[in-house]
Amino acid sequence: MQINPADLERATRIQDALQRLYELNKRIPVVVEGRKDVNALRSIGLVGEIVTIHSGKSIYEFAEHIAERFHKIILLTDWDEKGEQLLKAVGKETEGMWEEFSGIREALKALCQKDIKDIEGIPALLQRLAGEYVTVSENEGFAGDI
Repeated sequence: MQINPADLERATRIQDALQRLYELNKRIPVVVEGRKDVNALRSIGLVGEIVTIHSGKSIYEFAEHIAERFHKIILLTDWDEKGEQLLKAVGKETEGMWEEFSGIREALKALCQKDIKDIEGIPALLQRLAGEYVTVSENEGFAGDI
Protein backbone atom coordinates (compact mmCIF):
# COMPACT_ATOMS: atom_id res chain seq x y z
CA MET A 1 0.00 0.00 0.00
CA GLN A 2 1.36 3.40 -1.03
CA ILE A 3 1.32 6.03 1.74
CA ASN A 4 0.61 9.62 0.76
CA PRO A 5 3.45 11.86 2.05
CA ALA A 6 0.93 14.49 3.20
CA ASP A 7 -0.96 11.83 5.19
CA LEU A 8 2.28 10.61 6.74
CA GLU A 9 3.21 14.18 7.70
CA ARG A 10 -0.22 14.67 9.32
CA ALA A 11 0.11 11.34 11.16
CA THR A 12 3.49 12.50 12.49
CA ARG A 13 2.00 15.78 13.71
CA ILE A 14 -0.87 13.93 15.41
CA GLN A 15 1.64 11.57 17.01
CA ASP A 16 3.67 14.58 18.22
CA ALA A 17 0.56 16.02 19.90
CA LEU A 18 -0.21 12.63 21.44
CA GLN A 19 3.39 12.29 22.64
CA ARG A 20 3.04 15.64 24.42
CA LEU A 21 -0.24 14.38 25.92
CA TYR A 22 1.53 11.18 27.02
CA GLU A 23 4.27 13.13 28.79
CA LEU A 24 1.79 15.42 30.56
CA ASN A 25 -0.54 12.54 31.48
CA LYS A 26 2.18 10.98 33.60
CA ARG A 27 1.41 13.68 36.18
CA ILE A 28 -1.84 15.35 35.08
CA PRO A 29 -5.14 13.51 34.54
CA VAL A 30 -6.88 13.64 31.19
CA VAL A 31 -10.63 14.25 31.28
CA VAL A 32 -12.60 12.67 28.42
CA GLU A 33 -16.26 12.15 27.68
CA GLY A 34 -16.65 8.39 28.01
CA ARG A 35 -15.26 4.88 28.19
CA LYS A 36 -14.56 4.56 24.45
CA ASP A 37 -12.31 7.63 24.67
CA VAL A 38 -10.44 6.06 27.59
CA ASN A 39 -9.99 2.84 25.60
CA ALA A 40 -8.70 4.76 22.56
CA LEU A 41 -6.13 6.68 24.61
CA ARG A 42 -5.01 3.51 26.38
CA SER A 43 -4.65 1.72 23.04
CA ILE A 44 -2.20 4.35 21.81
CA GLY A 45 -0.15 4.11 24.98
CA LEU A 46 -1.34 6.59 27.61
CA VAL A 47 -0.61 5.22 31.08
CA GLY A 48 -1.64 8.05 33.43
CA GLU A 49 -4.98 8.76 35.03
CA ILE A 50 -7.92 9.23 32.64
CA VAL A 51 -11.26 10.38 34.07
CA THR A 52 -14.63 10.25 32.28
CA ILE A 53 -17.15 13.07 32.45
CA HIS A 54 -20.06 10.69 31.92
CA SER A 55 -20.01 9.11 35.36
CA GLY A 56 -23.62 9.64 36.40
CA LYS A 57 -22.93 13.00 38.06
CA SER A 58 -24.07 16.46 37.02
CA ILE A 59 -21.44 18.71 35.46
CA TYR A 60 -21.29 20.72 38.68
CA GLU A 61 -20.85 17.58 40.85
CA PHE A 62 -18.25 16.23 38.44
CA ALA A 63 -16.31 19.50 38.51
CA GLU A 64 -16.45 19.63 42.32
CA HIS A 65 -15.13 16.08 42.52
CA ILE A 66 -12.33 16.90 40.06
CA ALA A 67 -11.37 20.07 41.96
CA GLU A 68 -11.16 18.09 45.20
CA ARG A 69 -8.83 15.51 43.67
CA PHE A 70 -6.62 17.49 41.28
CA HIS A 71 -4.95 20.88 40.87
CA LYS A 72 -4.66 20.63 37.06
CA ILE A 73 -6.44 18.64 34.35
CA ILE A 74 -6.20 18.16 30.60
CA LEU A 75 -9.70 18.64 29.22
CA LEU A 76 -9.98 16.52 26.07
CA THR A 77 -13.55 16.46 24.81
CA ASP A 78 -14.62 15.53 21.29
CA TRP A 79 -14.91 18.33 18.74
CA ASP A 80 -18.49 17.57 17.71
CA GLU A 81 -21.33 19.81 18.95
CA LYS A 82 -21.82 17.82 22.15
CA GLY A 83 -18.09 17.83 22.88
CA GLU A 84 -17.88 21.58 22.38
CA GLN A 85 -20.83 22.07 24.77
CA LEU A 86 -19.16 19.83 27.36
CA LEU A 87 -15.88 21.71 26.97
CA LYS A 88 -17.69 24.97 27.66
CA ALA A 89 -19.68 23.61 30.63
CA VAL A 90 -16.90 21.64 32.32
CA GLY A 91 -14.37 24.31 31.41
CA LYS A 92 -16.43 26.98 33.14
CA GLU A 93 -16.74 24.88 36.31
CA THR A 94 -13.02 24.01 36.36
CA GLU A 95 -11.71 27.43 35.39
CA GLY A 96 -8.00 27.82 36.01
CA MET A 97 -7.34 24.07 36.00
CA TRP A 98 -7.13 23.24 32.29
CA GLU A 99 -6.54 26.27 30.09
CA GLU A 100 -2.75 25.96 29.90
CA PHE A 101 -3.17 22.54 28.23
CA SER A 102 -5.92 23.52 25.78
CA GLY A 103 -3.39 23.62 22.93
CA ILE A 104 -3.26 19.83 22.83
CA ARG A 105 -7.00 19.52 22.17
CA GLU A 106 -6.87 22.36 19.65
CA ALA A 107 -3.96 20.73 17.80
CA LEU A 108 -5.71 17.35 17.67
CA LYS A 109 -8.95 19.01 16.57
CA ALA A 110 -7.18 20.91 13.77
CA LEU A 111 -5.28 17.84 12.60
CA CYS A 112 -8.17 15.37 12.81
CA GLN A 113 -11.45 17.21 12.28
CA LYS A 114 -11.65 16.75 8.52
CA ASP A 115 -11.74 12.97 9.08
CA ILE A 116 -13.07 12.32 12.59
CA LYS A 117 -14.96 14.21 15.28
CA ASP A 118 -14.01 12.29 18.40
CA ILE A 119 -11.17 11.00 20.53
CA GLU A 120 -12.18 7.38 20.02
CA GLY A 121 -11.49 7.66 16.28
CA ILE A 122 -7.85 8.74 16.66
CA PRO A 123 -6.21 5.27 16.68
CA ALA A 124 -7.95 4.20 13.44
CA LEU A 125 -7.20 7.55 11.77
CA LEU A 126 -3.52 7.28 12.68
CA GLN A 127 -3.37 3.75 11.33
CA ARG A 128 -5.02 4.82 8.07
CA LEU A 129 -2.73 7.84 7.62
CA ALA A 130 0.52 6.12 8.60
CA GLY A 131 -0.23 2.69 7.19
CA GLU A 132 0.63 1.08 10.51
CA TYR A 133 -0.56 0.97 14.09
CA VAL A 134 0.88 4.00 15.92
CA THR A 135 1.47 4.33 19.66
CA VAL A 136 3.25 6.71 22.02
CA SER A 137 5.64 5.66 24.74
CA GLU A 138 8.77 6.40 26.74
CA ASN A 139 10.88 5.43 23.72
CA GLU A 140 9.45 8.09 21.45
CA GLY A 141 11.17 11.00 23.16
CA PHE A 142 9.62 14.31 24.07
CA ALA A 143 7.78 16.07 21.26
CA GLY A 144 8.06 19.57 22.75
CA ASP A 145 5.40 22.17 23.33
CA ILE A 146 2.40 22.55 21.08
